[in-house]
Amino acid sequence: MEEIIVPAIAGLLAGVGTGFAGLSAAAFIAPMLTAFLGVDSFSAIGIALASDVLASAASAATYRKFRNTDLKRALPLCLTVIAFAVIGTVASHFFTGARAGEDFMGWWLVLASLALGIKLLFFPSKSDGKPRRILPRLPDAALMIAGGAYIGFVCGFQGTGGGMMLLFLLNIILRFDFKKSVGTSVFIMTLTALIGAGSHFAMRGLPDLKLLAVAAAATLVGAVVAAPLANLLKPGVSKRITGGLMVASGIAMVISKLI
Repeated sequence: MEEIIVPAIAGLLAGVGTGFAGLSAAAFIAPMLTAFLGVDSFSAIGIALASDVLASAASAATYRKFRNTDLKRALPLCLTVIAFAVIGTVASHFFTGARAGEDFMGWWLVLASLALGIKLLFFPSKSDGKPRRILPRLPDAALMIAGGAYIGFVCGFQGTGGGMMLLFLLNIILRFDFKKSVGTSVFIMTLTALIGAGSHFAMRGLPDLKLLAVAAAATLVGAVVAAPLANLLKPGVSKRITGGLMVASGIAMVISKLI
């Protein structure tokens, strides 16, 4: 029963996070599978990435319907993220092959998820209107390539779709408005999740298909419900809802790993 309940809850939370704030499904799914079911980190990351594909695609379609995407301008970022996601996946394969690396990755996924939840809940970005440009002297293409290389590597290595990092780059540095930043980021996440999941499965084979099916279906449901609401709510409200869910699940995951 746990093999259905845990991925279902993780998937629903992930879908809500994707739809509301452009989070990767891995922010919930990967740490919850490792903490509650003992799934190895590499497989959990692969399941999370695969679950991210349909949820991100559905969210991207909704944001595009509301004209909250800018794919043409973000093309250099998209291509760079995809390329480095493959490199990160290969690095993750060798790192988690060692026992010490597996233990570290399991704790890292849980603690990173909890920290992100605290950030969204208590310190949501105030830059939803016209954010200040931090690096004004560098051209947009250079910022996209540099940022995309880092984000893509982390996506492949850690299993996140890079939602919050993409959001920061697009909204704070490149001056996309918040909703357009979320819409563009979930489109990029659709592609990186597809490439990342394929790379994971190619190197170690398919994961537990029941876990994958339940998590993917639940994530899609959560995203389909949350994305339209996010386009109507104020950005700060969406962030705090997502942050509250992440903090609650993060605390539960830490307790589970300690007992």
